Amino acid sequence: MSIALRYAARSDVGLVRSNNQDSGYAGSHLLVVADGMGGHAGGDVASSVAIGRLARLDSETPASDIVATLEETVLDANQEILRRARDEPQLRGLGTTITAMLRAEGKFALAHIGDSRAYLLRDDETTQITKDHTFVQRLLDEGRLTEEEAERHPQRSVLMRVLGDVDADPELDLSLRPAHPGDRWMLCSDGLSGLVSLDTIDATLRGFEDPGQCAEELIQLALKGGGPDNITCVIADVVDLDQLPRGEEAPSTAPQIVGSAARNRHRPTTASGPAAKAAALTREEPSAPYEDSDFSEDEPPRRSPWPALVAVLLLVAVLGGALWAGYAWSQRQFYVGTDGTNVVLYQGLSQDLGPISLSEPVEVSEIALDELPQVTQQQVTNTITAGDREAAEEIMDRLEQSALANRPPPVVTDPAPSDGGGEASDGGGDASDGGGAPLEQSTGLTSDRPAETPSPPDEGEES
Repeated sequence: MSIALRYAARSDVGLVRSNNQDSGYAGSHLLVVADGMGGHAGGDVASSVAIGRLARLDSETPASDIVATLEETVLDANQEILRRARDEPQLRGLGTTITAMLRAEGKFALAHIGDSRAYLLRDDETTQITKDHTFVQRLLDEGRLTEEEAERHPQRSVLMRVLGDVDADPELDLSLRPAHPGDRWMLCSDGLSGLVSLDTIDATLRGFEDPGQCAEELIQLALKGGGPDNITCVIADVVDLDQLPRGEEAPSTAPQIVGSAARNRHRPTTASGPAAKAAALTREEPSAPYEDSDFSEDEPPRRSPWPALVAVLLLVAVLGGALWAGYAWSQRQFYVGTDGTNVVLYQGLSQDLGPISLSEPVEVSEIALDELPQVTQQQVTNTITAGDREAAEEIMDRLEQSALANRPPPVVTDPAPSDGGGEASDGGGDASDGGGAPLEQSTGLTSDRPAETPSPPDEGEES
């Protein structure tokens, strides 16, 4: 049995929005609907990037690999969207839904994230295949809402899972399904499924044989319902080529691309009809590229902002606490430095934080910097760290001793030279030596004053 697809893709900007952020693709092996979000150009870019990546799969793929291949390509598209958001700040927060089907031989791989949908018409019965990843759907699953309440819920468009910059770790729904001849598949954005009931979708899928006419009729129904959102629809019939009537041509394999991924993204693709004419009369041309009257930079994304807001507040609190703890610790530190003239005792850290000083002088001593030995001057200029105030004051005391020891001894003029005067002078030298020793021995400070060398004894004294 040889399988093929007869398909059609249609998209319309709707009656309210000025920009189509949906994208759709239909080909011989690939069907995709992507509903972008993010405001201005963000949604356009996200859905277009996704279609651009996935379109490469529209060829023969081994049936054993199609699920993994489809998943890998969707996640590659997610990385490309994240890169665009990182490189172009005006696109931050962009995202897109994805509902994609990849055919190989007699099987379909289905990948889904967001609230675009896949429907299957088989044996005159239409079934919704995918499940919306929305806040309201979660409430429905938990039994906290009824179907009627869900249809009117104000947060029915809040997405819990999506591809792009608003979901750090996208989780796809993946499945492998048979491609039965006679099946009709429909993929659509929520601009259609949110306005057209399942019963009406079922009747329309069964009522039109041609996929293109069927897609156009479904979009007309969404427009009649008000068309507040972009509307995109892809329909594909599974055909057994061996069972085609004599003379009937095989389905075309030329791809159809619609919406923001198409070359002319703003042009409606629906046929003429009352609703389409009304859309043309009420739709205004955008005053700037990608302008969207439904979105502004002040509006929140479709995802709930509360988790992100709570995370930001917690981060601010943690950073504030860390900064305060760091500042309090810095004020318990002391060091010895100079103001350029005298030795000064400082409280805090010797480093500055930009224009903010992290220290202040608490004691300006009477020790002149130039009275210290040259090496010690350099140490003080580079600052000497102390563990606490007491240790800092001990360093100041030792510096004072070093300054005193470094001063030159006073010059004494004796009336007449005598042996006793020489002995007194030698004794003065001993006292000077004793004055410099405590600093070098008790601290790490060093002196550049040359050591005194003892004089050799007199020959006369030896006799």
